[in-house]
Amino acid sequence: MPTRRLVIQAGLASIAAPAIVRAQGLSGSITLMSYSGIFQDNYTKTVIEPFQQAFPGIKVNFAPGGTSAQMVGSVRAQKADPQIDVAIMDVTTSSIGNSEGLFEKLTSAEFPVLNELLPEARAAGGEYGPAVTFDHLVLVYDTQNLKPPLATLADLWRPDLKGQLAISAPPNIQGLALTAMVEKMTGGDYRKSIDGAIRKLRELAPSVNTFEPNPDGYSLILNGVVKVATGWNARSQLYADQTGGKIGALLPPEGSVFQINTINLTAGSKNRAAAAAFVNYALSQAAQKAFTERMFYAPTNAQAAIDPKAIARTAAAPDSRARMIGLDWNDVLKVRDQWNNRWRREVIAAAR
Repeated sequence: MPTRRLVIQAGLASIAAPAIVRAQGLSGSITLMSYSGIFQDNYTKTVIEPFQQAFPGIKVNFAPGGTSAQMVGSVRAQKADPQIDVAIMDVTTSSIGNSEGLFEKLTSAEFPVLNELLPEARAAGGEYGPAVTFDHLVLVYDTQNLKPPLATLADLWRPDLKGQLAISAPPNIQGLALTAMVEKMTGGDYRKSIDGAIRKLRELAPSVNTFEPNPDGYSLILNGVVKVATGWNARSQLYADQTGGKIGALLPPEGSVFQINTINLTAGSKNRAAAAAFVNYALSQAAQKAFTERMFYAPTNAQAAIDPKAIARTAAAPDSRARMIGLDWNDVLKVRDQWNNRWRREVIAAAR
């Protein structure tokens, strides 16, 4: 097991020497906005605290940002006077921020760690902030009270699950991902049409207890409100451990899709140099290794040496990766409003 000192040293080693020289004199305070709850808790322990030990002159304040849509809204509202220096949010909303000039373009000259990232991680943000985590949609279920257990995506239509489903509908990104998965299950291709998915989801609608799980599907299962929900793998794996296995997570054999979180440097950051140092660190091998092994997000740094047991619980595992549907979120962004409207008019309306 590597010591904390070695972890910090490994993180520094992934940052080019000239950058280290510059970073040693950095000081100040930056604000990172991202997801609250267990994401905040675990990101603080595995990334923020080691960063502050490596750069003791910099203090990182964590600002819980709600959903990605709420986060980009906050950054937009502060455009003339930014209070947020770095934001981690899903790629569908960070792309909106990029197009509105809310975030900076990043270059490998200033951010050499970009050269260590997987190609799809760099591609996710284009010239802007790259992917900092990969995750994928799973079906979350009650392992103690659902017999037989969930085995396929098609099981959602089982008669015994009527009223027992919590499905996050669009504009929640989970609903968009589920649309592509169901379209593939019905033999279609989301890039051509989602007619098959909408027909199938309309059949499912009467079985859905809620299309807006609150606070989330994991909690509804643990509280006995429903038996199955849509969710993200990383959180599901953590909850499975914390509940002694009461929560199960299924990557359906019909396939799933990657969810991508990007890390973004706010345009006009008041403490830009310190914020840039944090972005470099968050993408480093040490930070990626620590967060993946803590919370099971798949790493985006190709050179991070992750414990095989942790990798096996992420979409980076070969068996899991083989099931991923090649969904391009930039394509989905172009039709997102159309998909949202079809869900509202044809799927959610069928549940009433």
